[in-house]
Amino acid sequence: MKIALTCPASFPATQFGGILFLCVDIAREISKRSHNVTIYTTDLDFADNTNSFNRKLPRVESQDGFVIKRSHVYLKVKLFFVNPGLYLQLKNDLPDIIHVVGIRSFQALVGALISKLHSIPLVVTDQGGLFTHPDFNSSKLNSFLYRLQGPFIKLIIKQAKKIIVANEYEQMIFSKYCDESKLQIIKNGINFEQIRVSPFDFKQKYKISERMILFLGRFNKVKGIDLLLDAFSSICALEEFDDVTLVILGADFGYEKEMIKKINKLRIQNRIKIFQKPPRQDVIAAYHACEFAVLPSRWEMSPLTPLELFTCKKPVISTNVYGIPYVVINEKNGLLVSPENPNEIKGAIIKLLNDKNLRNQFGLEGFMMVQNELNSKTMAENVLKIYFSVLKDK
Repeated sequence: MKIALTCPASFPATQFGGILFLCVDIAREISKRSHNVTIYTTDLDFADNTNSFNRKLPRVESQDGFVIKRSHVYLKVKLFFVNPGLYLQLKNDLPDIIHVVGIRSFQALVGALISKLHSIPLVVTDQGGLFTHPDFNSSKLNSFLYRLQGPFIKLIIKQAKKIIVANEYEQMIFSKYCDESKLQIIKNGINFEQIRVSPFDFKQKYKISERMILFLGRFNKVKGIDLLLDAFSSICALEEFDDVTLVILGADFGYEKEMIKKINKLRIQNRIKIFQKPPRQDVIAAYHACEFAVLPSRWEMSPLTPLELFTCKKPVISTNVYGIPYVVINEKNGLLVSPENPNEIKGAIIKLLNDKNLRNQFGLEGFMMVQNELNSKTMAENVLKIYFSVLKDK
């Protein structure tokens, strides 16, 4: 089978987020089953920021059994990357099936157009939550830009033979825009084997002797970093937790200056270490080195970061909103707190810091969940079943 996957970004732009790894893991696992898999994407390389498009990246590159085809981005509006070359690549290659990852993207729109013009079955994976993201109404400009995409998104949904959703919450969102027969729940998975062993000792490399709490994510207010900083400031005031440091890993998506300003205002800069645009190996090593992670997002559809932490037998503190409770299960593999509540975050952090047995119990539960179900192998097998079913009905 000749399979085309489209995504706004791929390697080496690993800081772009979850859909990149979701797309790559599907490509890698399905290519192992003797299928011809190509990811069609942009030349984003994230050398500095989301404006870093690199013409020097290979236009065609083989990796882990699949192929990445890149084309240059000529126009960028926030995270909407316009690379017209994608259209010609797909038209020339004419795959058996097109699977777009990230519905709110130029790449998804092109995939839908090629699907329609050449009668190629289209499969959609979103991860963006359609119109539920907090940025949708964060400003008049954002609201206008999101609404401008509305007709394109409806076209993509209409053209799709199947829409893959990660959980019942996402299923409910899409059911407002299409018949439920189009929707198929396939839980997200991650590359279990790639993460389960630490590549090096993170604390030794970066000379960290304290117990380490981890935050990993985009430097964006949606990720709730401000809430974590308020909670951690209160913990820093407690003498019994003098041996605790907060490690923040990520890339700037509009909040970095405000974040640093808040850290300085709270006078906790000596208790925090920030790593900007960390290499993937550093991220994996940090997972293994931390006691647990705190991810107090204001919005997530089906986050992959908790799954990666579970693979390292680390529990997660997160918020009880949107798709998060389908991944982080309260009092089983982590702790869930109310949104916008630094005091609850503080309480959850103290609870885990004070109970090593509980940390180990939650971490092991998370590990077993990923090992048995939420891994890229199982996910890809389920995706492949979708491909066969839509080709059969073509």
